[in-house]
Amino acid sequence: MSRTIMRKKVVGIEVDVKQTAVAVVDVRGNIIAKNCFATSDYPNINDFVSKLADCVFDLAGTLAGNESIRSVGISMPSANFITGCIENASNLPWRGVVPVAAMLRDRLGMAVAVGNDAYVTALGEKEFGDAHGMRDFIVLTLRHVGVGSSVFSNGKPHFGSRCFAGEVGHTCVEEGGRQCGCGRQGCLETYTSVKGVLRTAHELLESSNDPSLLRAMEGRLTLNDICECCREGDPIAKEVFRKTGLRLGIAIANYATVFDPEAIILAGELTAAGRCLLDPFFESFEEHVFKNIKDKVKISISKLSDDERNVLGASALAWSLKEFSLFK
Repeated sequence: MSRTIMRKKVVGIEVDVKQTAVAVVDVRGNIIAKNCFATSDYPNINDFVSKLADCVFDLAGTLAGNESIRSVGISMPSANFITGCIENASNLPWRGVVPVAAMLRDRLGMAVAVGNDAYVTALGEKEFGDAHGMRDFIVLTLRHVGVGSSVFSNGKPHFGSRCFAGEVGHTCVEEGGRQCGCGRQGCLETYTSVKGVLRTAHELLESSNDPSLLRAMEGRLTLNDICECCREGDPIAKEVFRKTGLRLGIAIANYATVFDPEAIILAGELTAAGRCLLDPFFESFEEHVFKNIKDKVKISISKLSDDERNVLGASALAWSLKEFSLFK
């Protein structure tokens, strides 16, 4: 007589430019076990997937074994949920189209899905964060090197015909502007990611002789440095965030005008700038958004931890899969 195994745990994986996090998550969204390793240590995709599989097996082994794991969800930049591939990722070491979901499924013997990191962030917000109970919302992720977004309409994600909807970071905000990793120029993320903000600060310092507290830190400038100087009233630091907030506000006002969301939730490293960024962003957003929805779109900062949001979102992705396992 065959026994029925109740699999009450999934694995959520977040693949970031710098780090890959692997976590076992239960049905209530509790992270039971977690491990991390440096993404850049594995420039060969086969070695990377093997390392992922080892991490999953090791974590499962510390619990009730592989047969306790139902499925696996992965958050990755430039991932296509429909095909299970990462496609021409500009910020990862692996080029071209890579069938990550199939590669890991073959090594693990269980169901695997991969989703774009912005979509997985939105899933995390929908299941466990500020978007819980909402049907029409946008989640915007302002990360160190990228800007992504995901739109939920009538309770469902809008993927587009090829699963690339929401790539607001690669909309052009400056003709002939900064070179982007995607190969184009003037993309929003080159100005409103953390890396873009740091570049704006360096450009302003180089183009002016005005005194600034930032000059003493120029060789090792961080986002926190610019924030601290902004709070102290430094004019160049304030101008950095004015320029950033202006561009971001225009781009997201256009986005909101097209989709008419109930809410826009901001997440990612750049939100640590707080009011330094948010004040000029809100001002620009309200100035440029369609008048019929002005003052009606709720804008909030995600309350989920950056360390947990995407592994939780990836776990939600895993639960959505039809169960498949060789461990019967």
